[in-house]
Amino acid sequence: MPVVTEGKTLLEAVENAKNELKTEKIYYKTEEEKSGLFKTKYKVTAVSYQEILEETKKFLTTIINNLGLTVNFETNIREEQFNITMFSDNNNILIGKNGKNLKSLETLCRAKIKKEWNIFPKIILDVENYKEKRIEVLEKLAIKTAKEVRATKIDATLENMNSYERRIIHNKLSNMKGITTTSEGEEPNRHIVIKAE
Repeated sequence: MPVVTEGKTLLEAVENAKNELKTEKIYYKTEEEKSGLFKTKYKVTAVSYQEILEETKKFLTTIINNLGLTVNFETNIREEQFNITMFSDNNNILIGKNGKNLKSLETLCRAKIKKEWNIFPKIILDVENYKEKRIEVLEKLAIKTAKEVRATKIDATLENMNSYERRIIHNKLSNMKGITTTSEGEEPNRHIVIKAE
């Protein structure tokens, strides 16, 4: 649960919140209250990173249970990034075609936290290391296609991809001699064209 603390300075109010929550890692909202002509009192409503993580897991569990699935989580917080890996009895439903369902779940989680706290934590969802495997697949595809383009001098157009996936391809081929990459088309139909120089 969030805590509400007060202080003569904002720093004091924040420190009081950290002490009450027993952690340095908090999100907080502040209010200034004038008390008298020259006095200001600061009020802080604070929540710990861990509580945001728990709230996100609870929200995800509700959504996933409503799909008729059960889910377990592995989580960690690195700096201000919340990493949640899900394990369910039907991972394909959670992932969706090219990770679209996974991306939608991330968007829903961020919207929920923003609505409740007006903060924008970086929430990264994964399903049994799907993203890691997807990166490997995309990098192999990039190299294989680029080699063919370099050998044949015929441009190759890849399937439509989201910006994250396109960035993986661009990055993988950025130092490959004799090859350039461009993103073309309009969202959601943007794709990469691999060209011979």
